[in-house]
Amino acid sequence: MATDFSALGIRREISDILREQGITKPTAIQVQAIPMLLAGKDVIGQSQTGTGKTLAFVLPILEKVDITKPTVQALIITPTRELALQITNEVTKLADKLSINVLSVYGGQDVDRQIKKLRGGTHIIVGTPGRLMDHLRRKTIYLSGVSKLVLDEADQMLHLGFLDDVEELVRQTSPKRQTMLFSATMPSKIRGLAERYMRKPADIRVQTQNVTLDEIKQIIVEIPEPEKLDKLCSLMEEYRPYLAIVFCHTKKRASAVTTALLQKGYDADELHGDLSQPQREQVMRRFRDAKVQILVATDIAARGLDVEGVTHVFNFDIPRDVDSYIHRIGRTGRAGEQGMAITLIDPHEQPYVRMIEQGISVSIEKHKVSGHRFLTRDKRKPARTEGGQFSAKNINKKAESGEIFEKPVKKKADSHAGANLRSFHNKPKDEKKSRYTEKDPNKRVFGKKRKPIER
Repeated sequence: MATDFSALGIRREISDILREQGITKPTAIQVQAIPMLLAGKDVIGQSQTGTGKTLAFVLPILEKVDITKPTVQALIITPTRELALQITNEVTKLADKLSINVLSVYGGQDVDRQIKKLRGGTHIIVGTPGRLMDHLRRKTIYLSGVSKLVLDEADQMLHLGFLDDVEELVRQTSPKRQTMLFSATMPSKIRGLAERYMRKPADIRVQTQNVTLDEIKQIIVEIPEPEKLDKLCSLMEEYRPYLAIVFCHTKKRASAVTTALLQKGYDADELHGDLSQPQREQVMRRFRDAKVQILVATDIAARGLDVEGVTHVFNFDIPRDVDSYIHRIGRTGRAGEQGMAITLIDPHEQPYVRMIEQGISVSIEKHKVSGHRFLTRDKRKPARTEGGQFSAKNINKKAESGEIFEKPVKKKADSHAGANLRSFHNKPKDEKKSRYTEKDPNKRVFGKKRKPIER
């Protein structure tokens, strides 16, 4: 395996910028994809979340952009605004020093401001299908000069119903384009899309022994629905996460869980589709800066979001399909770090557990509410199911109720402030070297010192 990016064909200037950011060693997906992309081949890249797929396609694009041409040369299409912003930030860190202009285009922004920026000689656009189609209809964006096209998290765009828009956007780009399709999962319909619009793509699949990342410890906790909130709080106290994401099925449910956690004194905020774009950006900014410890979210946060310091993921509601489970828990255990994913289930939701175990070919460690461990299956073998494949439509409809708390949660006298959870992490010997600085002398927050990220 290549020991640095220069060995993969990335020029020294870009390699030096990466090194300044603490990124020195390429990951497996980068080692396999970058040489193929630099050679001009179409690529289908599949690997687990948190393995560096973004740099795998961004670096070859930056190598090929001609800054003397003030036209859109590369288009990166993503399913969500948050992912578009995240990729834009990653690209900009490199592009600014290379005089390459990058623009993010997504809903919730001022359209006139976007149009003005589009006239300023943009080289790379990162956008969501809906807003990109809006600009196409307004004739404020022209994609005929796009020679590099990326479909990131393509399976999610299919799930969200964007397939028709994506195909139209693809048709608007140059027929001589290079097409890149990256995702952690690759359903058959997405491979069908690849067959229609890609030319003899290199099919790169980077998998560990398990479908989910080996660095993530997975646990199932069986507990009656009315007791879930108290159990979530006790798990927070037991594991003391630095940053945690709590996933819920619906926007209403996420709001209810957030309110309940706040009433109990936890440092929490919510992220879902009912928030305006500025609100969503503010929430993510505070979470990335560790000003909010617990992010309660719908699956809007499950795809591609990379937040350093997420030590725990809690599925307050068990995912209804395997892909969602893989993406949710992939928010922790990123870039080689250790993580933990805990899923709370009502007893009648066991069929979903069997469906997930079968999909990831791993038997997940199980506990009952009392904390006593179940007998688990052999982790070296795929989990067996009784009666064949499980699917959501065959599972008890009661699991779909998504009912929220009926009774308001009373605030306890002993507040569990978010800072108190983090204080149990080992304090660095030299506090000045901690990457989390102390802004408020009355609120001491220390995180673990982390090694440079190798993506």
